[in-house]
Amino acid sequence: MLNRSILIGRLTKDPELRFTPTGTAVCNFTLAVDRPFSNDNGQKEADFIPIVVWKKPAENAANYLRKGRLAAVEGRIQTRSYENNEGRRIYVTEVVAENVRFLEPKDRQEQSNGSSGHDPFPDDGKPIDITDDDLPF
Repeated sequence: MLNRSILIGRLTKDPELRFTPTGTAVCNFTLAVDRPFSNDNGQKEADFIPIVVWKKPAENAANYLRKGRLAAVEGRIQTRSYENNEGRRIYVTEVVAENVRFLEPKDRQEQSNGSSGHDPFPDDGKPIDITDDDLPF
């Protein structure tokens, strides 16, 4: 059997770091992952996936991730339940992360003020004027 999930998305808010009574770090955050299609109005939709990270990776996530930052998460899907104050059974599905990758620098400004200071793709996202004669194949 296989339970593996790989997600890339942006954090919806800053991570929350807590510690268990035994001192184990646990970090929670939500990842907004775009769907690969648009809705009937032509707008992109996203799924908001709760993520749980344990131990040292939890501390790293809390220290280096912030709201809006792009991150990759690899882990497993877990469903758990508990009884709330009103006596109702609540079910929670989340991804327990085994690996979290930071896909953007800690400070985006650091990258733009880097040693070269030159953006190799200044027109990124705009059409490129190119003819068949310019192509090597």
